[in-house]
Amino acid sequence: MKMPNKRKQRTDAFFATAAKKTSVPFLQRLAEWKGRFGDPETGELERLLERVARTRVRDAAGLIRLHETLLFLRAYPRTDRVARVADEILSGFADRVAGVDPEPFEDPEISGIAGTSLGAVFSYEVARSLARRHGRAIDIAWDRYDEVDRIGPLAARLIPLSREDWPVEAHVPFQRWIAAAHPRRMSDLVWLLDRLKGPEAAERYGAASVTLSWKVAPRISRGSMRLAARKLFCHAEPLLKRGEVSLARELEAAPIPVKRLGRKAARRILDLIMDTSAMRFRELYGFSHPDESRVFHADAGRGVEIYFFGVPPQWRLPLRAYHAGMFFKNGVPAGYVELLSFFERAEVGFNLYYTFREGESAWIYARLLRLFHEELGVTCFSVDPYQIGDQNREAIDSGAFWFYRKMGFRPTDPAIAALTAREEKRMRETQGYRSSPRTLKRLARGYMIYEGAGAERGAWDGFTIRNVAMRGEIPGMARIAAAKRRGDEAQYLRMLQRDPQLRAQFLKLGRREE
Repeated sequence: MKMPNKRKQRTDAFFATAAKKTSVPFLQRLAEWKGRFGDPETGELERLLERVARTRVRDAAGLIRLHETLLFLRAYPRTDRVARVADEILSGFADRVAGVDPEPFEDPEISGIAGTSLGAVFSYEVARSLARRHGRAIDIAWDRYDEVDRIGPLAARLIPLSREDWPVEAHVPFQRWIAAAHPRRMSDLVWLLDRLKGPEAAERYGAASVTLSWKVAPRISRGSMRLAARKLFCHAEPLLKRGEVSLARELEAAPIPVKRLGRKAARRILDLIMDTSAMRFRELYGFSHPDESRVFHADAGRGVEIYFFGVPPQWRLPLRAYHAGMFFKNGVPAGYVELLSFFERAEVGFNLYYTFREGESAWIYARLLRLFHEELGVTCFSVDPYQIGDQNREAIDSGAFWFYRKMGFRPTDPAIAALTAREEKRMRETQGYRSSPRTLKRLARGYMIYEGAGAERGAWDGFTIRNVAMRGEIPGMARIAAAKRRGDEAQYLRMLQRDPQLRAQFLKLGRREE
């Protein structure tokens, strides 16, 4: 799903540049170990890590590359010792970045390294969550607040006498007004949030577009954020490649063990997910509005754990069921998933953090679909154009279309299906052929679908929920609204899946032209 983060995505270009700029040769040798699984010799890697622990890297590009390599090796360790030494180096990263030019560390692709800071505009819900837990480490970034005049209406509401300045004076010192209105022990952000009350609080805060600064402490950083101690899954054998993964086989595999968390454990996980996501300039609807009473844990195997949940009744969508989750590899946050489900069809948004894209991406994706197949009863999985590359440069650069195509997804648009067939023919006939960025953009203009066992092929081709919603007259709306207000949305989906007549009505409405 498209995230509200407005920053330009430059991930591949950024890391390519970082790799070229670094002046430390052994970092390349360390990075090569990300692809050397199955090699019986592990002593060289352990000795290399111990050398890294004793060596000072003095340029930002080298430190960034080192940090991301260590995180990968910690998530995919060959041995317990590799994981332990990687953790030790990561825990001291704040000292390593001290005195180094801070600007490169603020790039959204690598933000969140210990000892650095980041500036961002967050929603009201995220700002409250971060301020509640991180105190003065996060505050209003007055020096980065380019649209500071937007706080004028809010300041005037909270500090009536500030209207003597706003809106009749130029360059109103809003920072001084707010600082004068609260005790020094309190941050400007906390004071502001504490005084925003009522149903319009989120809207008023959002209208101010408040820029925040977050000083990343060592224990709350991408290098240190972990699930509680877990038994490591060490990779002595080669990693599972995409060609070894069968989505059809995974969907028919044994159920994944799932358990519901208690309130206290759920709150800890939700806070960890919030920090992980915000640190990467990401906000998911479900992360901001989670159903704390129904947070679930799934053990997917091979060191992968998934935490997933829906949203409470007041935040539910009118028609589709909503679920979100985050997955962890050996306790390290590795990415997130978002589902919008209707009858047996689920639109899936999948994001694997850049650091881990040389890992077992296809297998993790297949396990996620297996989990939601068993939990929600969905058998048809859809990927929207943004995920494939429509207005998404990162997806174009990574060849996302072919990731899904090789997993068994097919384009629903006949013209795109024909182009896909032509590209596949060229690949068979020309060794090393790759689709051009221009072609990938054409391939990304429509939905892709995977139909599992028992799914009706082609039933959801051309369907969009927007077509249904714009009709205004929704069949069975009273029953749907009632089901949305009670229980969880997995039960709601099961109700829909038992009603073929209602399904047929929605399929007809959803295929109408806008």
